[in-house]
Amino acid sequence: METAHAAAAPLGARERRDIVSGEVMDEARLIRFVPGPGGVVTPDLARKLPGRGLWVAADRKSLDAAAQRNQFSRAAKAKLVVPPDLSGLVTALLKKRLLAGLGLARRAGDLTSGFEKVSAAISSGRCAWMIEAADGAEDGRRKLLNLARRQSSPPRLFGAANAEELGLALGLENVIHTAFLAGRAAERWGSDVLRFSGFSPLVPESWCEEPSAADGTHVAPRAAYE
Repeated sequence: METAHAAAAPLGARERRDIVSGEVMDEARLIRFVPGPGGVVTPDLARKLPGRGLWVAADRKSLDAAAQRNQFSRAAKAKLVVPPDLSGLVTALLKKRLLAGLGLARRAGDLTSGFEKVSAAISSGRCAWMIEAADGAEDGRRKLLNLARRQSSPPRLFGAANAEELGLALGLENVIHTAFLAGRAAERWGSDVLRFSGFSPLVPESWCEEPSAADGTHVAPRAAYE
């Protein structure tokens, strides 16, 4: 069972240069920043803010290096102010964006919730993402994981939000099991998951110690997108 491997990049994606490594890569693998008011380095996750973009690979190590080595000021050729714990800020903003994306997907009919509905989506091959509450009971999750592993194209797994966070995002109560149905919306959401995976595990570490993971098919959280 994959946690999130090989999500499709957006169609028509462009390439940009990472200011830390100098590597040119797809925008889907980068975070855009712009100089904000007072020269403060400002994350632009939607890539819409005005100003010259400063692009950094979407992982904590690269962003910390950019902050510590004064890479933002060098790239902008102007003195910029880096907020404290910029990586922490980006992590929180990415998670907020992911949860907001789930809310939009539910309103568009691209999500289904509840054990039976998720089970049906997995069995029919329509489930692109299996979204499990981080604090949900092991039993139901294990049953769905076992079902998912039997599919020719198993859904990817996301477990970085708890039941309360999912409930607030979806406008529902007691959200434990959710399926993001395959389609363009799931691909776009997956691009944000790709970036988030560079800053935070996609599933709790404890899940990898569950009996369902003993055969190695439920991979470790950090293996996402490698």
